[in-house]
Amino acid sequence: MSDEGSATAGAARPDTSVAHNARVWNFWTGGETHHEVDRRVGEQVAGMFPVIREVARADRDFLVRAVRYLAAERSIRQFLDLGTGLPTADNTHEVARRVDPDSRVVYVDNDPVVLAHSRSLLAGSPEDLTDYVDADVRDPEAVLKRAARTLDLGRPVAVLMLGILNFVLDGAEAREIVRRIMAAVPSGSVLVLTHPTFDAEVGGAGNVTAMEFWNAHATPPITGRSRAAIASFLDGLEPVGPGLVPCSQWRPDAADAAPVPQFGAVAVKP
Repeated sequence: MSDEGSATAGAARPDTSVAHNARVWNFWTGGETHHEVDRRVGEQVAGMFPVIREVARADRDFLVRAVRYLAAERSIRQFLDLGTGLPTADNTHEVARRVDPDSRVVYVDNDPVVLAHSRSLLAGSPEDLTDYVDADVRDPEAVLKRAARTLDLGRPVAVLMLGILNFVLDGAEAREIVRRIMAAVPSGSVLVLTHPTFDAEVGGAGNVTAMEFWNAHATPPITGRSRAAIASFLDGLEPVGPGLVPCSQWRPDAADAAPVPQFGAVAVKP
C-alpha cells in the first residue's frame, strides 16, 4: 500500500454515536463490524422495508458475478472499486485473482469507518497490485490520479460503482461523475453499477419511507431513483445482456432469482 492518499495509522476515528451506512450494511449482510446504534437503526429500517437484507445480499452476489464475468470472459485485469465498503467475503481482488493472480485492484472510499478497516481488506495482498485510496468520488480527477499509481489507465479498467451514486443526491452531479471517470479510461473499459430504486414494479415503493427514516436518523443521506434515471448513467456505453435489471437477475446463478429493488448493469465503453 502506498503512502500518499492511502490508509494510515493516523486515520480519523469513526463516529460511533450515529448509525453509519457502512456498518449498517455490514449488519444486514451478516457481518460483525457494527455497533448498537447501527443494529437498532438497521432493524427499524428492515421493519419498514423487510426486503433490505435481500437487497444487501443481492448486491454483494452481483459484485461476485460481475467481477467473475469480466475477469473470465472479457479478460479484464484492472478494477477500480469506488465506494468500497467494509471488508467482507469475496472482495473484488479475491474474486478477480481466482481468475488471474496478477489482477490489479484499487479500492476508493473517503469513509473513516471503511478507512479504519482498510488494512484488513488488503492483508496478504501484494502491495504493487492492490491499493486503498482515501478520496471522494465527487473529485474524479483526484481519484484517477491516485488510482494511476497502481492501474495503467491506458488499458481497459472495470469501474465498479456499486451503491455509491445513491449518496450523490443531485442527479446531474451523479451523471457528471460517471461521465468524467469513464472519459478517462479507454475503449473496452466497463462500468459496473448498482443503485436502489423507488419503482413499485420491482418492490421499491417501501424504499421511500425507509429512506426518509434513514436520512433523519443515520448518515450519510441517500436517495433512490427510477429505472429511467439510473439508465441515464449508462449513456454512451453498451450494456451487456440482460442490460439494466434488478441486480439479483443479472446473469443469476439460480434460474428462479427473484427481483429486488436495486438495479444493476454492466456496460462497456465502445
